Amino acid sequence: MKNVSTKVLIVLVTTASQKEAVKIGEEMVNAKLAACANIIPRIQSIYRWNGKTVKSWETLLILKSTDLRYQALEKAIKAMHSYETPEIMALPIRKGLDQYMEWVRRETLI
Repeated sequence: MKNVSTKVLIVLVTTASQKEAVKIGEEMVNAKLAACANIIPRIQSIYRWNGKTVKSWETLLILKSTDLRYQALEKAIKAMHSYETPEIMALPIRKGLDQYMEWVRRETLI
């Protein structure tokens, strides 16, 4: 099962609230687009948007998924997300506990 299409990813998504993060996380896990969702509430973000510097409190949603499921995951998050341009970034995992990596792959099989 270890090939390019089953590379494990960490997907980072910022949301406007903890409630939104929970809703998106549950849906992604239930749809088998992610094996796991972790939620870190109340992070402070500073960014430029529409030419202005913005400071806001957000929630960070961390999803474990695979390269094979990424496109569907991104599409599903965009459909549910309240932001016009949500932060959705995937980072490949270079190393990890084999049993955990296999679990992520199994839980996201369609």
